[in-house]
Amino acid sequence: MKFYYVWVRSNRYHGKEALTYSSEKALSTGALVEVELQKELVMGVITGATVQPRFKTKPINLVYDLPALPSHLIQTALWLQAYYPAPLGIISQQIVPANFSIKQMVHEPISDVTQPLTEQLPPLTDEQAAALKAMANRNSYLLHGKTGSGKTRLYIELALQTVAAGKSAIVLTPEISLTSQLATNFRNVFGTRVVVLHSQQAPAQRRTAWLQILTAKDPLVIVGPRSALFSPLKSVGLIVLDEAHESAYKQEQAPQYQAGRVAAHMSVLTGAKLVLGSATPSVSDYFLALQKDRPIITLTHLARGDLKVATRVRLIDMKDRTQFSRSPFISQPLIEAVQAALQRGEQSLLYLNRRGTARIVMCENCGWQANCPHCDIPLTYHGDSHELRCHSCDYHTHAPSSCPDCGHPSILYKTAGTKAIVEEAERLFPQARISRFDTDNTRAERFEKHYDAVQRGEVDILVGTQMLAKGLDLPKLSTLGVLLADTSLYMPDFTAQERTYQLLNQVLGRIGRGHVKGKALIQTYHPEHPLFAAAIADDYKKFYDEEIAGRKQFLFPPFCFMLKLTCKRASAKAAETTAEKLRHMIETGGYKVRVEGPAPAFYEKFQGKFQWQLVIKAVERGELLKIIADLPANWSYDIDPIDLL
Repeated sequence: MKFYYVWVRSNRYHGKEALTYSSEKALSTGALVEVELQKELVMGVITGATVQPRFKTKPINLVYDLPALPSHLIQTALWLQAYYPAPLGIISQQIVPANFSIKQMVHEPISDVTQPLTEQLPPLTDEQAAALKAMANRNSYLLHGKTGSGKTRLYIELALQTVAAGKSAIVLTPEISLTSQLATNFRNVFGTRVVVLHSQQAPAQRRTAWLQILTAKDPLVIVGPRSALFSPLKSVGLIVLDEAHESAYKQEQAPQYQAGRVAAHMSVLTGAKLVLGSATPSVSDYFLALQKDRPIITLTHLARGDLKVATRVRLIDMKDRTQFSRSPFISQPLIEAVQAALQRGEQSLLYLNRRGTARIVMCENCGWQANCPHCDIPLTYHGDSHELRCHSCDYHTHAPSSCPDCGHPSILYKTAGTKAIVEEAERLFPQARISRFDTDNTRAERFEKHYDAVQRGEVDILVGTQMLAKGLDLPKLSTLGVLLADTSLYMPDFTAQERTYQLLNQVLGRIGRGHVKGKALIQTYHPEHPLFAAAIADDYKKFYDEEIAGRKQFLFPPFCFMLKLTCKRASAKAAETTAEKLRHMIETGGYKVRVEGPAPAFYEKFQGKFQWQLVIKAVERGELLKIIADLPANWSYDIDPIDLL
């Protein structure tokens, strides 16, 4: 009898050590198995052999007739457990698929792999060729390329080099909605070598893709969101994070990893080249690249240099209500710009980073406001279903026809969301074909399902949130309206200005990409804010210098490591008392940290509980790991949080 350490894939296993199982067969590290855990059969992976323990062991129920998981995946998972602490049963979920039967293992392997087709690729510009030459070595690179400068063309060229060397490439995108465009670009060159992997695929489709990757004999190109980083590739030669600044690269559930940091570790293990591509690099990434003397490759010119297409940008002061004579949400200059685009057969994008029909529902008579009874935050009105919905806990109820407090019928619906903008656009432009894209879309309505139709120009006006601001290349899009540019600017968080600059820069990058002339109108209550001038001028250096100075002054990342600790209790007083006790424990525990708080969380009440939080700052990240290890029960933590909301 032989004995093995097994990592089990189960939320029910909260331990930090591998479990020991027995087998009559000799098994290799990385072998996928099925084992019994608390009378339930679960998937697992062999992580090593051991001697017979003193306690009785359960036998391994099944050994899958599949290749072993690559060693770099197991090594990455080991590192992940130490760097982003979480129970082993959850860490295992990153590399081990959900349980499947022997019958479900049957899949069509990737066949008829052909040589890449490069005839249709546009030639590299001089700037792109210089960038490619600068990335000749295996290293970590920050690719700072303005929108439309051809970063994707460079990714394809790097992938060609990687595949030619007999290795695979992983190309990550922050949003699942962007996978269609990116996968199409790569399939045009690499054909069946391209495998898309993401969580919104049907379970059978995702399982088949995962098995195809594991059993592939030829180099592949994997396209997907952050989870695709853990694809079971035999040999990885290139890892690309497109739009690397995006907050979606941070996982919100345990293990709360940052994909860029995991990719950096994986690139060291595999010797793969790592490229962080962005038009607006994160302040922390840019600072660390400068501090560690890592190469920063810049692309400053449009890839289509034959077309000199400028974007005219105009700021609309929303305090001047004479500009809004025909609509409370869409200014007269923007209405005229959209009408002109319709006459030319071009597309317009109305961008608003708010879902729903109305954000605030209140009584004009007594001041009552519709808040979530569980989270105490404003409910969003959805006109299509005539209901109020909480976007934190998904509580929903019918919209009232009169005030629940005073009975008065004067219910106001204020602060428009995307659904209200669609209704307004339909009124103003009755002949236009209008589509809304945000996270309220049903599966059939999602952008990735309609990308081809949108690119062909079968939609005249797109209405949407930030998912439409990122990475899309729509040849017929000429007119952009940012309906409220202040949405994220005054959020009470240290990342507010960075997020606003990035979003503005990204959404401005959807037009003026070398196809048609671009025109942008930005509606704001604060047109004098210097951030708008920097975003319009595409002056990243000016923005970065001002932002990094503020981070240093108030000790925020990258000048420290942060840990956010949150407790939930039945009353605000209980939450505050619990938080005060932990603050005292930390301050007297000999940790080399700075404690800020306690304070109510931004969403003070959530799912019927009151939330209070502590923010811990440290120069040495290890001090934060010590605190996590000593944390009392019923506390949640987020190490390296992307915000403090």
